[in-house]
Amino acid sequence: MPALQLSIAERKAHRAEAHHLDPVVMIGQEGLTPAVLKETDAALNAHGLIKVRVQGDDREQREAIYQQLADELGAAPIQHIGKLLVLWRPQPLKEKAVDEDRKPGPRDFKVLKYSSRGGQRPEVKTLRVLGNQRLTAGGQVKRAKPKQKSVKKGRAG
Repeated sequence: MPALQLSIAERKAHRAEAHHLDPVVMIGQEGLTPAVLKETDAALNAHGLIKVRVQGDDREQREAIYQQLADELGAAPIQHIGKLLVLWRPQPLKEKAVDEDRKPGPRDFKVLKYSSRGGQRPEVKTLRVLGNQRLTAGGQVKRAKPKQKSVKKGRAG
């Protein structure tokens, strides 16, 4: 998989985003092993933009590792400063499992409660309304549907 090619402006934007990041993959004296490649691939899938620290002092070796990582993982080389390498790859879209039986979750509503005296600021309260509840015009939380009474139990027998 060849390395991604980015424009100068895109690379500059990713460099700015990566400034505050810490290295998530460290390459030791063994160099680029299959385990390191696997971890780097997992980190790119999880984060998209990562920093990699290389422990060796040989600049040519670090440059070769940088190009090899970009080529094998299909990532874009963003920056190489000292022992830090910055790589970017677009994150794959995560598919959400559709659960048709799922009910809506809790919702938060802000309710204004006006003071009986004029000139006072209204009090703002946040109410959490669950899926089986509703909010009345007066700001009270009530059950959405009243309990159904059985026709058979209502008869006198």
